[in-house]
Amino acid sequence: MRLIGRFFSFLVCCLLGSQIVQAQQVVRLYAGKAPGSENWTWDEAESTQNMFNTRVIYNVATPTLTAYLPNPELATGTAVVIAPGGAFHTLSIDSEGIDVAKWLQAKGVASFVLTYRVVRSLTSDPVGELMPKMADSKKLDAENAPVVPLAIADGKRAIEYVRQHANELGVLPNRIGLMGFSAGGTVTMGVGFDYSPANRPDFLAPIYPYLGAGAIAKQNVPADAPPLFVCAASDDQLGLAPHSTKLYTDWLAAGKSAELHLYLKGGHGFGMRKQNLPTDAWIDRFGDWLKLNGFLKKLHPNPYEQQFTEEQVAEFRRKDEERLRTDWAYLSRYAVDNQKLADAAATTKRVVFLGNSITENWAKLQPGFFTDNSFVGRGISGQTSGQTLVRFRQDVLNLKPAAVIINIGTNDVAENSGPYNPDFTFGNIVSMVELARANNIRVILASVQPAYRMPWRKEVTDVPGKIVRLNERIKAYAQQNNFVYLDYFSALADERKGMKAAYTDDGVHPTLAGYQVMGPLAQKAIAEALKTN
Repeated sequence: MRLIGRFFSFLVCCLLGSQIVQAQQVVRLYAGKAPGSENWTWDEAESTQNMFNTRVIYNVATPTLTAYLPNPELATGTAVVIAPGGAFHTLSIDSEGIDVAKWLQAKGVASFVLTYRVVRSLTSDPVGELMPKMADSKKLDAENAPVVPLAIADGKRAIEYVRQHANELGVLPNRIGLMGFSAGGTVTMGVGFDYSPANRPDFLAPIYPYLGAGAIAKQNVPADAPPLFVCAASDDQLGLAPHSTKLYTDWLAAGKSAELHLYLKGGHGFGMRKQNLPTDAWIDRFGDWLKLNGFLKKLHPNPYEQQFTEEQVAEFRRKDEERLRTDWAYLSRYAVDNQKLADAAATTKRVVFLGNSITENWAKLQPGFFTDNSFVGRGISGQTSGQTLVRFRQDVLNLKPAAVIINIGTNDVAENSGPYNPDFTFGNIVSMVELARANNIRVILASVQPAYRMPWRKEVTDVPGKIVRLNERIKAYAQQNNFVYLDYFSALADERKGMKAAYTDDGVHPTLAGYQVMGPLAQKAIAEALKTN
């Protein structure tokens, strides 16, 4: 039970926390001029005002990969190279590139947005140049013909690059896939039909691909063809849905693994755009497919996740997410226990310990410390000061204690409920104090325990500084109002103002040794508060 309790503490924090956004790395695919376009002298440019109503990149002469690497604690070792579409004239860099990369990054997948070579545009409105050409696909194919092999070569080089640098990128060399949209789907399948061991994708995900014979002449399923995920909409304005269905049936006929999602509506180019249609969720289906194929297994599961199956972890997450929607402050957590205490006569010694997982774990690790002293533990993992304030009546006032220890703030600093606002956090603590005083309950204000970083939110900066400054405000407020200030921080902190290693396993939650330090301090503070007039 102790392990499960610690797991839930960690899991709730992970649910409330967010994915670390790593700094993006941009790398050139070729050391010098890209082979086949050595005489291209134009510069890459960007268009934001165009008929596509989205940002596009054009005049790409120097192919690049932009890496979106996941938090190492989420990393699966899987990588996806993403080729945006744009009829080989532009690249729809957001909804068919960066937005996809960020979604996958949050799932622990290293994502690489590919800018591949496209036809030169002569004006600053590449979409305006392209639109008239789309009326005649044969002419467009003819114009694109010299560039398509170069773009496919860029796709092959991208796979090679990621595989060659797999170790430093934190990916596995046998888990590198290729995804492409529209013309990017052409690139994807241009690689998927003809590859070498060095640039073979480990899976393919063409999304509403263009597979006309004018773009890819030979479309034979390789003997060692990778697993295939295909997605398109039946009402594709360019009439490309049959390209996806043919690809799927060809893969099946060759006895290869394939999955097809063909939506009734969505049009061409839906990408990550929201249209309030089922196509909005296509990326979730891709995530399901990745998971089914074993591509979303973490490289380094945390100690708690190692104790449970993926299905159990998913169920834990589902239940916690549902509870956050239906019972944000978790009023139901102690409802039964509170009723039992309400039915019993209150003692002059009853003291409520109000807090987060630090308090919750304490009551589990040292139950005798609470029961033998008429102490009542009311900690809930992952909670911030706002949630604690909402449940103050149920978990404190209704129990009619002689005193309450308010120990909250760690998860505020960790930004579990949003950006940290010290005034908001401090205001919530003051509101709890005022409620207690109005009900003749003695108040003990505890410091926030030390932490050097938040394991579930490593991107949060200056954690020690934020905790120290909040504690200074709490201490000053306690002194100004003649409340007892309970200083856990000084007893637990190391030279970095994090928690001493002897008292914690994860840098935030005390172990039994830590609670054995906290216990006497709490008892001394309670004794002082109860004798105060």
